Amino acid sequence: MKRLLVLAAAAVTAFAANAQTAFPGTKPITIVVPFSAGGPTDRVARDLAEAMRKPLGGVSILVDNAAGAGGTIGANKVAKATPDGHTVFLHHIGMATSPALYRKLPYSVENDFEFLGMVNEVPMTLIGRPTLPANNYKELSTWINANKGKINLGNAGLGAASHLCGLMFQNALGIDMTTVPYKGTAPAITDLIGGQIDLLCDQTTNTTSQIEGKKVKAFAVTTAKRLTTPALKDLPTLQESGLKGFDVSIWHGLYAPKGTPADVLAKLNTALKAALKDPEFIKKQEGLGAVVVTDKRVEPAEHKKFVLAEIAKWGPVIKAAGVYAD
Repeated sequence: MKRLLVLAAAAVTAFAANAQTAFPGTKPITIVVPFSAGGPTDRVARDLAEAMRKPLGGVSILVDNAAGAGGTIGANKVAKATPDGHTVFLHHIGMATSPALYRKLPYSVENDFEFLGMVNEVPMTLIGRPTLPANNYKELSTWINANKGKINLGNAGLGAASHLCGLMFQNALGIDMTTVPYKGTAPAITDLIGGQIDLLCDQTTNTTSQIEGKKVKAFAVTTAKRLTTPALKDLPTLQESGLKGFDVSIWHGLYAPKGTPADVLAKLNTALKAALKDPEFIKKQEGLGAVVVTDKRVEPAEHKKFVLAEIAKWGPVIKAAGVYAD
């Protein structure tokens, strides 16, 4: 009898221990965002947090804005975090460009993270000042060739989406332009509207309303296919305009620290997939001009494969431009 009581007690203790360690338990999950609150990536993270709560049993999911150094501060924070699934990381294309942009990264994108899956993609548009003497891409191309060395191309700062798109555009044309960095997209667009700069390539989340209001001239989209958004559906792609292979969009992916247990990663990936099918989440992303990823890149292995391909794609472009940050 005494032996049975001991065995029963041991079973209860083991059950309690398993209940306490079962992920996610009652401990909140934190999504680290490497940018300030209120920006596009922060909004995606907050929408994703809400959509992932239910499939994770209603656990609290918090957003931690660890901004600075082009996203590398937040990335390093997650790379060094306890690998228990309670700290994850949402980052955009900067995850793939930082290895080329920064001479010394305190982490390895390939080796210090577990890849959970892609979240969304945001198209980009090439726009110009309203007084630019060109009304379509063909006319713009003629104007660019006639004004080599005189063109000002704005961007929202080192490593920003607009900076990367601008580098790719110059590389595709084989023409150098004077790049004008700003502290964010808003002042760049303000100066574009005012005529202080000539061109800007930025996300649809930032440009669509300006295009609809005819405050800027729109020339093309950067994706492989034309967009269906009413205000942008008539814009050609840069590929069909002659820049073969030009395909640039800003994407977001979800990551965990290296060493996070396989069963925990599986639960996080399952919750992510459920969130990506959530009608409310899809609606919110469409409101941001983003397209929710539904292809095989929602799988960890394919997500990692995609990011490594993006590193290979952007590395030569950034290095050729000689753009580095310490």
